[in-house]
Amino acid sequence: MRSRKFLLAEQATLVWDTPGLVAGVDEAGRGPLAGPVVAAAVILDDLHPIEGLADSKKLTAARRERLYDEIRAKALCCSIAEASVEEIDRLNILQATLLAMRRAVEGLRLKPAKVLVDGNRLPVLDVLAEAIVRGDATVPAISAASILAKVYRDRWCAEYDREFPQYGFAAHKGYGTAEHLAALRAHGACPQHRKTFAPVTEVLR
Repeated sequence: MRSRKFLLAEQATLVWDTPGLVAGVDEAGRGPLAGPVVAAAVILDDLHPIEGLADSKKLTAARRERLYDEIRAKALCCSIAEASVEEIDRLNILQATLLAMRRAVEGLRLKPAKVLVDGNRLPVLDVLAEAIVRGDATVPAISAASILAKVYRDRWCAEYDREFPQYGFAAHKGYGTAEHLAALRAHGACPQHRKTFAPVTEVLR
């Protein structure tokens, strides 16, 4: 009969090194004053590697766009999901981010055996998951997810800019730049501004 120590080691291996598909998850849009928070989940295909994956913030917009198309074409599967402004205001930005992450994982066509999430917090999932600080710079699947989420959200900002050009969403992507804050003071808030974020709250008083 195997010793208890050996059994515990074997069980730990089975739990933490589960073979199977691994999904990377990341988000974009926690900090802006407007728009949804977006999360993506990606399961890469080892037989079709993608060169140049990195933290989306370290890439040019043109490079992100090219990688976005390549990831969509070569990944085994991927999923992009949102949590709306209404959900952000109701739940708070952290909980809304975790909700978007859970939706992204649940939207995958293939069920992963393990999920690797950028950061230090995990959404509630029905699969094994691990949070990895700075994972977007070290784990290719998380890098891919960060690119999908960033490009998707940037496209959302460009589209919304056409509807509300006075705020300049295409340029600042909803972040609290001097130009954005000036536009908020001049025009008030639009329907996509996060009412619970301080600069927006101030103009609503």
